[in-house]
Amino acid sequence: MIVKTIAEILLLCLLLIACKENKNPETNDEPFVLEEISIDGLVNQSAYEDISTNAVVVLTFSEKVDLSTTEKNITLKKDNVAVPLSFISENNPIIQITFPELATFSKYELTINSGLKSESGTLIYTGRNFTFSTGMDLSDKFPIISDEALMAMVQEKTFRYFWDFAHPSSGMARERTTSGNTVTTGGTGFGIMAIIAASYRNFISKQQALDRIIKIVDFLGNKCVRYHGAFSHWINGETGATIPFSANDDGADIVETAFLFQGLLSARAYFDGAGAAESKLRADITGLWEAVEWTWFTKNGETVIYWHWSPDKAWTINLKVSGWNEALLVYVLAASSPTHAIDKRVYDEGWARNGAIVNGSKFYGITLPLGNSYGGPLFFCHYSFLGLDPKRIADQYADYWEQNCAHCQINYNYCVENPQKYGGYGQDCWGLTASDGNEGYSAFSPSNDKGVIAPTAAIASLPYTPEASLRALRFFYYKLGDKLWGEYGFYDAFNLSQGWFDNQYLAIDQGPIVVMIENYRSGLLWSLFMSDTNIIDGLKKLDFQIK
Repeated sequence: MIVKTIAEILLLCLLLIACKENKNPETNDEPFVLEEISIDGLVNQSAYEDISTNAVVVLTFSEKVDLSTTEKNITLKKDNVAVPLSFISENNPIIQITFPELATFSKYELTINSGLKSESGTLIYTGRNFTFSTGMDLSDKFPIISDEALMAMVQEKTFRYFWDFAHPSSGMARERTTSGNTVTTGGTGFGIMAIIAASYRNFISKQQALDRIIKIVDFLGNKCVRYHGAFSHWINGETGATIPFSANDDGADIVETAFLFQGLLSARAYFDGAGAAESKLRADITGLWEAVEWTWFTKNGETVIYWHWSPDKAWTINLKVSGWNEALLVYVLAASSPTHAIDKRVYDEGWARNGAIVNGSKFYGITLPLGNSYGGPLFFCHYSFLGLDPKRIADQYADYWEQNCAHCQINYNYCVENPQKYGGYGQDCWGLTASDGNEGYSAFSPSNDKGVIAPTAAIASLPYTPEASLRALRFFYYKLGDKLWGEYGFYDAFNLSQGWFDNQYLAIDQGPIVVMIENYRSGLLWSLFMSDTNIIDGLKKLDFQIK
């Protein structure tokens, strides 16, 4: 070897001295040392990053290892919790270590303690610590199909939550996978719209859809407890009795009621045949619709709608439906009622807060017309707009297509920027909304970011951000599908930083997936809902421009 610099000469001398000093002082033999480490095929690296979740560690020692000392002296930990290891030693002194699948986007520490011995009884010269971090397995988990086929498959699989998993007595949507007899009013409205989409796509026949929706409407009209025409948030799917949502929420929920009627009015438009069954369904829906006393929820004539009312606790919760959130539909329906309509003043003062609803600031160079900074959780641009077509409406406060597109683009750009450096966030993996999380249910958003992504957020945004939403859809299915895809489509949420994947489905997140994919593909539910003359009259009453 030709030594070219003084630094190289000094380094060589130091290495020779180290080797001499590292000999076993008792036997004068060469020391027992780790000569090489390979993690996921990377050898003797200063840093090990983006390691696969099924990595293998290979340790090469200077002599054969006393295998009785490996278990206590070679350890792997994540967050200071030991990971169980298996040792393969047929080629000792080469020891291969395997372990259960590692969590994605996580840090691990591999430790070789100084108590490890060789077969000759020599202690390893020094202990060693190695840290490595995992990425994720980016292989395709399912065969690649066309985007149209993928969207159709996701629609059909997700729709099955409302079809196969519906409550057998009422036909209503169960709140979530574990809900038993607890059915959800708003989720049922979303489910009715999903059933209509399923009929349109021939996942079921139109007659099957009609029979199921008749079953739901009969239950709503003949068994369910109503409060001034409105329904509670949760209902016993067997008896129709109210199941309290909280201690003081044991009566009407006008927002959930609005989401239910978004579905019912869409069904009234879809089943437009002259036959007796369809005619009766339309009449029954009209009866339920006209019975809702929207003006009652202004609490003795105030210029705002209140969210809850209880027969024994009255207005105790005292929550106003006010400012920009998911509930624009409440005011549209309240103005559209043929029997109990609110005045425009209630909309302007209560909902729009005399213009205080307006934002106008820019985020990532995108102007946000309404609401709080960064737009909030994405369900704000989904729930009211499953039927209410944002392309067709504008008022003095906003153009609602511009509002929803801006909101989605800001949410997307935030996830791409990923200021908190959560695992997985990026152009293919984005979408913050209300969902399950590894620490419980929450309304996740840029201002409440815990690393939790919900598939419904990006997928239900397809009409607003088609390219980014399709990228996310492909990523969720092809890259995460082995953990995220189940009996009724995508599980509710995941957190790659924590290696956590939900195992449940929620009705209010399932419904927007089916409906907004359909609105992106055909505009079906937008067309049906906006064909209702009551709705058009209500929008005009509130001075909406209808395009």
